[in-house]
Amino acid sequence: MSAGFDALAGLLEHARVAVLTGAGCSTESGIPDYRGPETRRRARSPIRFAEFVKDEAGRQRYWARAFVGWERLADKRPNAAHEALAHMERAGLLTGLVTQNVDRLHHAAGSEAVVELHGALADVRCLACGALEPRDGLQARLDALNPGWRALRAEQAPDGDAELSSELVARFVVADCARCGGPLKPDVVFFGEAVPRERVERAYAMVDAADALLVVGSSLAVFSGYRFVKRAHARGQPIAIVNLGASRGDALADVVVDARAGEVLPRLAARLSRP
Repeated sequence: MSAGFDALAGLLEHARVAVLTGAGCSTESGIPDYRGPETRRRARSPIRFAEFVKDEAGRQRYWARAFVGWERLADKRPNAAHEALAHMERAGLLTGLVTQNVDRLHHAAGSEAVVELHGALADVRCLACGALEPRDGLQARLDALNPGWRALRAEQAPDGDAELSSELVARFVVADCARCGGPLKPDVVFFGEAVPRERVERAYAMVDAADALLVVGSSLAVFSGYRFVKRAHARGQPIAIVNLGASRGDALADVVVDARAGEVLPRLAARLSRP
């Protein structure tokens, strides 16, 4: 990795950097991703927005699995990559950070200029009245409706999901909005759902204000993240990618480092922030 790291540091040295992070930034915190080496062997498609909205059984399946998976996700802590990016922000090296992750670990590490492109699982929104409530409050209500479920143990899946049998799912009682009785959805962008335009524009502004774009831990398979690489490339901005394995943006990048974010970013932060 030495030659690749030197090229990465040389590209970003003396530059104001916009950062785009994906699931590979959080795998070292113990959160599975959808496309990493360990998840491809058992990959399955996440629930789509249309199914969640129209299918009561689909919502029951989602919330049963999410209820069991939430506490294990909520217990996760930032890793060295998150900490390094927060350090880089405090050192004045970043124009901001755009994340495709919904785990809020960048905030936990101390990053402040963050656009959560896909929202966060820590918030829940009513599809009927739009009311927002903390996920912990919903978890408490679901716990009361489903005695004994908190003690269940299941294999962890991406985005706070958990693997449960169909028999267990069929017994789960779903909580509705405490204000109007409408259906609840985590305040995240599901597959098949559009990212809010104002959120995209704030992210574009961070990229446009930068001298270079650094992509961390993303295969860029989803267009919602890949669009920022295309934007930077069209503007002639240097692009660096740190990712374990190939990414969709490699052909547009000036430097690609095939390594774990937690191995590269602490060294990069130290190198770029030294006097």
